[in-house]
Amino acid sequence: MRLFLASGAALALATPALAQDVTFTPLVDLRLRYEHVDQAALPNTDADAVTARLRAGFQLSTGPWSVLAQGEGTLAIDGDYYDGVHGASTRPLVADPQNVALYLAQLQYKTKPLTITAGRQKIVLDDERFVGNVGFRDNAQTFDAARIEWSPVAHLKADVTYAWGVRTIWGIDGIGARARSIGGDNVFANLSYDTPIGKLTGFAYLVDQDEPLVQKFALSSQTYGGRLAGAHPFSKAIKLSYVLSYAHQEAYHRNPNHYSASYYFAEANLDVTALRLTAGYEVLGADHGTALTSFQTPLATGFKFQGWADKFLTTPANGVRDAYAGGTYGWKKVGLIDLLSLQATYHRFDSDRLSQHYGNEIDLLASAKVRKTTVSARFARYDAKAFATDTTKVWLQLDWAY
Repeated sequence: MRLFLASGAALALATPALAQDVTFTPLVDLRLRYEHVDQAALPNTDADAVTARLRAGFQLSTGPWSVLAQGEGTLAIDGDYYDGVHGASTRPLVADPQNVALYLAQLQYKTKPLTITAGRQKIVLDDERFVGNVGFRDNAQTFDAARIEWSPVAHLKADVTYAWGVRTIWGIDGIGARARSIGGDNVFANLSYDTPIGKLTGFAYLVDQDEPLVQKFALSSQTYGGRLAGAHPFSKAIKLSYVLSYAHQEAYHRNPNHYSASYYFAEANLDVTALRLTAGYEVLGADHGTALTSFQTPLATGFKFQGWADKFLTTPANGVRDAYAGGTYGWKKVGLIDLLSLQATYHRFDSDRLSQHYGNEIDLLASAKVRKTTVSARFARYDAKAFATDTTKVWLQLDWAY
């Protein structure tokens, strides 16, 4: 209901502007993916999923106003897997259930200093560690929200969102702990300033998972912190970029737990012509070792962090420390290929308390882009020591966007 009220109010304000020239832009993207999972300690250790996803919609623009609507459909061509809401959990999880849904439905007013967006929308903040779109999954995460982005002076930006609903990756059949949507009074606030050494951001994220079947409210949290992201070029061919972040988290709203946990993150990237070398260290801290009293990020794009095997989407009770290093090499214009890249990353996972070595992971990616089409092959291997089980994942994917 709040989605329709917000959309109706924005439409009423937009009516005078719609008398001007209107630009129509079609929005279409298609994905075809094969995912294989081999996970130890399950009755059926293998899963194979072939899925196709189509998004189609449009954007109407006139002056500073725009209206955007896009639907989404996911089809399981080969459903020999557990999708999280259908079938038996005796097979490995591939979190891409079949789905037909309204993906985006937003109204936006945009000028140079001010952008206001109301309705169902995609929200990506910073590197998506706390709030993201979960774009790797077929049914991505969106928000029913009102968002204001304001730059009153040069180099300063305020970004504040009130979200009353989260549309999850579980689709229209989502139920119970994997609900299709989660209500609550969420507030995301960022204030950033461009300094000579990088963008400095202060943030406050009030996450209200106000559904009793979603971990009995235990994922509701208040997080406050800061982030510095910058770069220093040494020459035209060599550049160093870096990110430093710290945050502190406690329980919020109806969360029955009382805890205090911290987050630390440091990453450096060295670009030398077509080669990028990366090293980083990330800590999601623990409090007293009870489940869900460690630092949690339920609205993050978790696939981007702590390995592609997805072993740490919910932070373990004893927290997690991720030390990682890797490299990427890219080529432009290789025959008919516009961009070709290879990537490899190694992770070592340990606990934040009790000195446990959870395991190690290697992630590999090869991708090629030809005009509007991207083809990729991805591999992840998690070698368990003191947490979870040995897991191997393989992806073959084709994406096309208009």
